[in-house]
Amino acid sequence: MKQTSLRLLLLLALVLAACAAPAGDAGSAAAGEEITYALSGAFALYPMMVRFAEEYQATHPGVNFDITGGGAGKGVSDVLAGATDLGMVSRELNEDEIAQGAFPVAVTRDAVFFVVNAQNPHIELILEKGVTTEGLGKVWLTGEYTTWGDLLGDPSITDEIHVYTRSDSAGAAEMFSKFIGGNAQEDLQGIGVDADPGLLQAVLNDPLGVGYNNLGYIYSLATGVVVEGAVVPPIDINTNGVIEEHEYLETRSEAIEAILSGDYPSPPARLLYLVSKGKPEGAVLDLLLWILQDGQAFVAEAGYVPMTEAELQSEIDNLR
Repeated sequence: MKQTSLRLLLLLALVLAACAAPAGDAGSAAAGEEITYALSGAFALYPMMVRFAEEYQATHPGVNFDITGGGAGKGVSDVLAGATDLGMVSRELNEDEIAQGAFPVAVTRDAVFFVVNAQNPHIELILEKGVTTEGLGKVWLTGEYTTWGDLLGDPSITDEIHVYTRSDSAGAAEMFSKFIGGNAQEDLQGIGVDADPGLLQAVLNDPLGVGYNNLGYIYSLATGVVVEGAVVPPIDINTNGVIEEHEYLETRSEAIEAILSGDYPSPPARLLYLVSKGKPEGAVLDLLLWILQDGQAFVAEAGYVPMTEAELQSEIDNLR
């Protein structure tokens, strides 16, 4: 009889343990056990999250990470469905997502940049004259500008502009749309390409192509300049009709300085978020607090833009 009772208690304990484990077991693992944090979402945050994971594992034995891209929309949907512990999101959450329990934590900052092919036949004129956000809106939003002559104000140029955009649900697309006068990713016209690397490659393959990319993809971490084969043209952001020195963003350091000073506005500069379903607890909370404190030492060297001390403290206070 005693043996039967013991077997029943053991079976009950195993069943309860299995039911308690989420898709990623980070939320319920006991101290000293191996745990895995599952994350998906924004390509903008992917390289930074990989670096956070590497550094966190160095001081937390038994910790593993399963990190995949897919775009900000996938990051939100996966975490709300319980498929991941955290979603990587490169835009602000909407009311519907918050109503479903999405809890955002800002962890760093970056921006989105207009990109052309370095072999564009009109590259010298592009760099000399630059472009305006209004002009880019007429390329991506209304379709009024169909040739490089339209965009550059030279009717003798009849080469078509080949317009590329993101096909996956992406924070970069939403931020770029708002930057050039739209409201949402769906406002952007063009040939749909999946993922940040895919969009960059489409422009690199097409001398007449235009696209947009996140900071971490268009500026090489190894060299500090725009990746080979691409150009980030100057944009007359202050609309004074003159391309000024601070509007040329040829290097990563120039881009970061422009973001920090506000010369490069928000949008397309933006905070990047890790999102949980409900207020995070346990191992997920531990990870987020580490990122906001110790993890910030790796933000600048990973090529991202640091948050201010006040912003970081606000996120920590919100978690606690």
